[in-house]
Amino acid sequence: MKSKPRKQDKIPVLKNAIFGLKLVWEADKRMLIGMFAAEIANNVLSMYVQNILFLKVLLSIIDGNADFKTYFVSLLLFFGTYLAVNVVSTFATRTKLISSKIVLKNLNNKIFRKATSLDISCYENPEFYDKYKRATTVLSAGYYETLCFCAASIIGGIIALICVVTTVAVVNPMYFLFLLPVTLVFTIELFKSKVVYNLDREMTKNNRIKAYIQRTMLLKDYSKDMRTSNIFAVMLQRFKTAIDANIVILKNYGVKLFLYSMLSSLFSDFIPVIGTYAFAGYQFVYTNTLTISGFSVVLSSINSVRQSTMNIARSFERLTQMALFFQNLHEFFDYEPKITDGSKEAGEFESIEFRNVSFRYPGTDKTIIKNVSFRINKGETIAVVGVNGAGKSTLVKLLLRFYDADEGEILYNGINIKEYNIASLRNVYATVFQDYKNFAVSVSENIMCRECSAEDKKVAERALEQSGVWDKISSLPNGADTVLTREFDVNGIGLSGGENQKVSVARLFARDFQIAILDEPSSALDPVAEYKMYENLIKVTENKTVIYISHRLSSAVLSDRIIVLENGEIIESGSHSELIANNGEYSRMFTLQASSYKGESEGNENV
Repeated sequence: MKSKPRKQDKIPVLKNAIFGLKLVWEADKRMLIGMFAAEIANNVLSMYVQNILFLKVLLSIIDGNADFKTYFVSLLLFFGTYLAVNVVSTFATRTKLISSKIVLKNLNNKIFRKATSLDISCYENPEFYDKYKRATTVLSAGYYETLCFCAASIIGGIIALICVVTTVAVVNPMYFLFLLPVTLVFTIELFKSKVVYNLDREMTKNNRIKAYIQRTMLLKDYSKDMRTSNIFAVMLQRFKTAIDANIVILKNYGVKLFLYSMLSSLFSDFIPVIGTYAFAGYQFVYTNTLTISGFSVVLSSINSVRQSTMNIARSFERLTQMALFFQNLHEFFDYEPKITDGSKEAGEFESIEFRNVSFRYPGTDKTIIKNVSFRINKGETIAVVGVNGAGKSTLVKLLLRFYDADEGEILYNGINIKEYNIASLRNVYATVFQDYKNFAVSVSENIMCRECSAEDKKVAERALEQSGVWDKISSLPNGADTVLTREFDVNGIGLSGGENQKVSVARLFARDFQIAILDEPSSALDPVAEYKMYENLIKVTENKTVIYISHRLSSAVLSDRIIVLENGEIIESGSHSELIANNGEYSRMFTLQASSYKGESEGNENV
């Protein structure tokens, strides 16, 4: 970890700037064309035509080296140039307003598509999250616009600078000596921008903590706990700690930034301006080799050089910072998933087999799945049970290739699942996860997972009936067209935990699938709702393969075979009656849960 700042210092700035500009060009080339046209025109007009050429013509008349006709023609040319530049700038500004939205949309789509291809393990890696946060900052903070503007400003400034320096050199080549220190400014600003980038990089984690706390303070899901416990004080302290840590980081980098700023000012302002003014004064007063018009043009030119240099330096500094941020985006796009596609298409399901499978999550030493072997045949209903943390949900992640096994292999129809196209393999399954998520779209869209036609809405309604939540949904003013949550729609609805879970389960009823995987599908349901849901599941999954993952054993009774996991190992396997007769861990768990249900039932009768 200590070597990372040094590695960041070696990031190829020019390469990443070109990468960023290429991304924008591919998204919508009009943004770059408009910005470059406007900046080149504005720089040349203000720094050269207006401050130098027009002044030179005017002073030539005063010196007697030109007539009024020349001045009048120059005035007309200047007015025409000014008008043309304003037309270009207005057009470029209008184009940018439209183009920036198109660029944002296209780049977001590119990032979203890439994000969906990433391995699930990326989302459980804090280092990746920090990098992902810095990469998305390119869009959220509008850095792609800043990059384009800085590049255009640099090119426009350089063109204007060349014009101005050439004019000064015609007066006297000695002025070049006083302008040479300006070239050092760009090197200084390069080092300064890398310090700023490293500062921001070190603050990323603290900024993520701050953003997380700011977000949770405003979310409904956390509001009750915030008001009924001391967690608010804990979160507030974490927020303060993150801010204090950022202050320490800012202090650590403060001296370097101050020194770089002072050096930049010395070489861009002090030496060029003082040196040029002194030499021009010497020529004008003591040697009489400089006319009034020449003296005025030199002084005006030096101010233009100074201003142009400062603009280029500032733009160069910002462009360097943007290029460093685009490095994160570059790495994000270049990331190659470790879970790679095979060439085979997953055909009709016949069997799944785990053969001596072991697995530990990346970055950990604990083995979650230990030498597990079992087989599931077409049409079987299997329950995988065990206490929380036994490894049940990890089996699902391995089946779906969210992760690959460290040892052993998983076979689909007798072939290693790594040989199959991932999309075709996952399409075989209809899965309900224990950490189910519903989205801020309509109920129908949550179930069908697409924009719904009239026929889709009928399918969604049947699925809601089967999952046991249609009575609630149909009572709403907009029925299944109601948006879940009120975050974006005042007419939206906030459902209870059990109702939300039923909506999630309805996705399974709406799908045509070969294998159903239900990972804790009834965790938020009461025993009566759970029983009704399983009743409907039995009907809809008749003659299909079903895998129940649960620590509650009501689903196990309905299964053909039960696999009992403990600490990642299979300790028992058999039917419900066989395992009860064995009087092992399953029998103990079932007896405890049955007595709990009985007590709950008796309690309800006494109410």
